[in-house]
Amino acid sequence: MISINLDRETEIYLAEIITQENTTSEELLKQLIYQHWQTIKPRQTLAQRRGKHPENLLQDAAPDLSLRENRKNIVAEHIQNRHQKCN
Repeated sequence: MISINLDRETEIYLAEIITQENTTSEELLKQLIYQHWQTIKPRQTLAQRRGKHPENLLQDAAPDLSLRENRKNIVAEHIQNRHQKCN
């Protein structure tokens, strides 16, 4: 349990927020701490969020695909080839 002393102005702000949010000071503090924690921890990459890299996409991939410009060029080339096959 944590006990804090707030100045008068901050107490007024807290009371207004609690009234507006219809919550308790404990819940509000938990929410604020969690939100701040989310902003300071490093974001996970897409592969980390999915659990791993998709193996079938990386087997024949060029080693320089980490550069955005290279990926854009390869995608553009793929779209052009596909369009030419349809015509």
